[in-house]
Parts: sequence; C-alpha cells; structure tokens
Amino acid sequence: MSDKIPYLRVGVVYYKTIERPSIWGFKSSVLVRWNRETIITDHGKSYVSKVPKYDGFCCIPNHLNYQQTIEGFYNIYNAIPYPPAKEKYNLENLKEITPFSLKFMEHIFGEQLELGLDYLKILLENPTQILPILCLVSKERSTGKSTFIKWLKAMFGLNMTYIKGDSFGSQFNADWAAMLIVAIDEVFFDKKEITERLKYLSTTNKDKIEAKGKDREEIDFFAKFILCSNNEDNFIQIDENEIRFWIIKIKPIKIENTEFLNNLISEIPHFLQFLLKRSFYTIKSTRMWFKPEEIRTKALQKLVFKNNNKLESKIIELLYEFFESNDDIEISIVPQDILNMLNRMFKSTYWTRNDIRNILKDNWKLSPQSNALTYIRYDIDYSGIFYRNNSVGRFFTVKKDFVQQKYVEMLN
Repeated sequence: MSDKIPYLRVGVVYYKTIERPSIWGFKSSVLVRWNRETIITDHGKSYVSKVPKYDGFCCIPNHLNYQQTIEGFYNIYNAIPYPPAKEKYNLENLKEITPFSLKFMEHIFGEQLELGLDYLKILLENPTQILPILCLVSKERSTGKSTFIKWLKAMFGLNMTYIKGDSFGSQFNADWAAMLIVAIDEVFFDKKEITERLKYLSTTNKDKIEAKGKDREEIDFFAKFILCSNNEDNFIQIDENEIRFWIIKIKPIKIENTEFLNNLISEIPHFLQFLLKRSFYTIKSTRMWFKPEEIRTKALQKLVFKNNNKLESKIIELLYEFFESNDDIEISIVPQDILNMLNRMFKSTYWTRNDIRNILKDNWKLSPQSNALTYIRYDIDYSGIFYRNNSVGRFFTVKKDFVQQKYVEMLN
C-alpha cells in the first residue's frame, strides 16, 4: 500500500485527491472536499497532522515541467495524461510511427496543415500564448469534428472541457474559466453581446470566475476556444475586419474507421514528441501568434459575406415595406431608427448601429448630414404599422427608387 497521503488542506478546508478512471485507459487526479472528522475516523487523530498544508490555490499551466506545488500554493492545473515519449527518435522516425495523427491533422487543416501543427505545438509548449478562435464547420455528417475534440480531450485531459453554446451565455463560469481549451459544440450565437464576450475572452489575460453562491474572484485567464457547428453560414456574427477567428470547413471522411479514435490516442506520446522536435513553420507576428492573412480562409470570407448580405437584405426589405405603405419618395433615417424597426419587424436581431452605418456608408455610398438637423423620424409598431414623429440627428436620406432597385437586385 502506498505511503503517500491522499489528503491536503488548503487554507482551512480539507480535500482528498481521487484517482478517477477514464474510458481512455488513464486516471485523472480530482480534488474532492473531505471532512476532517472522516479523516480522523479512518486514520486516527495523529494522522491529521501529517496532511500537507497549502496557503491557497493557484493555476499555473505547464506541460513539460509540471509542478503540483508552487511557493506554498496548490496548483489546480493538471499534468497531461500522456507525457511525450522519451525514446530518442528523429523527426522522420516519428512521422512513420504517428501515421493516424498526421493523416488526421491533414484532414482537419487541409492546406493549412503546418499552421495546425504550429497551433498544437503552441498549446503544448506555451499554454499561456493567445491563439485565434478555431472554428470547425461543416453541413455534412461524419467529418471528424467531434473526433478532433475528443482527441484533444484525451491529449490535454482535465485541462480541457466541453460546454454547449447556451451555457456560454451563463454568468456562471467556474467549470471552464481555468481551462486550457474550451470546446463549444452546436454553436449558434444569435446575440451580438455573446459574440463580443467571446472575442474579449480570446485576447484577455484576466477574467472573473463566478460560481453559484460564491463571490466573484479575479483569475489569470488563458483559455483557447474551439467552436464546432453544422451551420456554415451564420453560426456567429463577424465583420470583414475581424482577425480573431480561424474558420475551417471540414470535408466528410470517405472511409469510416470505428477504431480511429483509439488509434489516435495510442499515438499521443509519440505525436507530442513529434511536435516538440518539429520546428515552428510560422513565427509569432501578432498577439494571437498568426498573421491575419495566414488564417484567412474561404470559409471565413463566406461567413462574412453571408452576414453582411443578410443584414443588407433585411434593411432593403424594411425600407421597401415602408415605401409600399406610404406615398413618400424618400425617407430620412439614422442607424438607430433602422435598428429599432428591424427589432420590431423581425422580433430580434444581433446587429449593431455600426453594422447598419457601414451598410449605408460603405455599400450604399450615402453620406449623413454634416450637422444635426430636425427630421421626420419613422418607427414601426408591433402590428407592423409605420408612424411618425419629430427628431434631431445627422440623418441619411434614402430615396424610393434606390430601394426599389435594390429590392429587384436582391430577388434576382
């Protein structure tokens, strides 16, 4: 029987380290709160004095030189389940003994294979480095998105977690705020504020951790987000200048191998060794390591086009309905007017005034008044009836024949 004491005291609270089995064949160390009286009952009163004591918790990620205790604090970050192999192989040997891993990486990242290998190498060697939000999308089934997430979970163990898209909007984040990787499945972010929160978290180094019934606490934040979605066209709202998203369309796997995930997991120690021996293909050029042009893909361009085109279509539909309901030959509007009417006409939207302003100025080449002037402001009630009142602002003027022409182009 091992003489190692499985208990510890952090501050005034006792815990027990539980070795939890997993279906992947490794055990994960999990801290569970334990009662002091139970320890005495099981081991005797003198045993309690032997329990290691810590001043508090810390979260210091390190995969290659992991330490459980750091300056009197207990590190809640976990050692990875499969350490890199120690055998002295050269790079070519490692390629030969990790065929499933390299073939799968090529399937996921395609022409960007070297960037994908850099991404995993950074996760392994420098877990605090900020990285782009990786988005794996495909309408088709059996593409390998879920297998990729499960593989990373086996690779990084308790330092990675899954959450559903609707859970990300919750104020409580204690289950994922201290993770290396947060994988969000079935993503459909239809609220702009959720997208903005994701963008903020992808580049910040601090956040507030919050659990039910506990005070919020500031922590170091280093999580990387991986989004998976079957919706290629509008799973998230981003504009053409966005540089934080790396969107990859995954193709279906032609031949299904029911043991493929097990094959990938069996190669993890040597695949990690391969990542360590392999030199970086890219160099750190931005705070998110990669240059924007390196991670710009056709899938990203398609998403941006769909987003912008969808908003423009809604504006055209709204203004066309206005001119059909009124005898006016032009309408004076500010972006907020359009946003208010869109929210009522289509129940809910996830665009902002700035998105609408960009359509009016950049796409339609319209200019607002140089000064704030009085104008007739139109709004729409929840029954679909337009009504008018007076307002003041730097309004745009949109003519009826312009909207009718745009409406015809949209239909065609």
